[in-house]
Amino acid sequence: MLRALRRRWDAYKYRFVPWLALNLRRKRRTLRYVPESSQDKIISDEDVFETLLKVFKALFINDFSRHAHILALLPEIKCKYVELLTIEQKQSKVNSCNHQSQRVFSPEEVLLNTLGFTISRDQSSLVSAGTGVFVTKGFVPKGTVVSMYPGTVYRKHEPIFFQSLGNPFIFRCIDGVLIDGNDKGLSRSVYRSCSRRDQLGPFQMNDESWLTAALQNPLAVGQYVNNCSHAT
Repeated sequence: MLRALRRRWDAYKYRFVPWLALNLRRKRRTLRYVPESSQDKIISDEDVFETLLKVFKALFINDFSRHAHILALLPEIKCKYVELLTIEQKQSKVNSCNHQSQRVFSPEEVLLNTLGFTISRDQSSLVSAGTGVFVTKGFVPKGTVVSMYPGTVYRKHEPIFFQSLGNPFIFRCIDGVLIDGNDKGLSRSVYRSCSRRDQLGPFQMNDESWLTAALQNPLAVGQYVNNCSHAT
């Protein structure tokens, strides 16, 4: 039993904020040293931005009817979306002629049509591996953005002690910023609270769907991608 507890602790302690604070200065050798942050990037910022913009634009166009009333409040923004205006006009013409509505694809279908693959969370076939992320359709080329890591972002000076207790989803960035990608418990409540605090009238600044099984952003599963630790 003690050995099992020790194994669990060895796998978890790198996500336990108090342990990190006490040990990082004493164990500099365990840290990966990168002279410049740009040298730590597998994919360039430009490629990431281009991919995300492509996916989000496709998701927005696919579900345009739900956003039309919001765009009506922002005419200066709406004018920039020529494609969206074209779709709106076509949709209005079809509705007026035969009362048929445009088919709305699921977020997974939009991702497949845009990037050529879909991903989903599922139970791993490996013993004790928990939930992982799998490519369910299509093919993922090398160097492709496949997911995002959603969650509450904590800067170095912000408290995260209670949220880190028993939490395997604390992701530490190379600049010391922490992202809490846990979709349950206290972490879930903190994210929802921050999301509703930042909401401006009808305009929601954050995506809360990753806290549920019905994802609006099909890439928001990065916290479930299994990675290696010092214990594996």
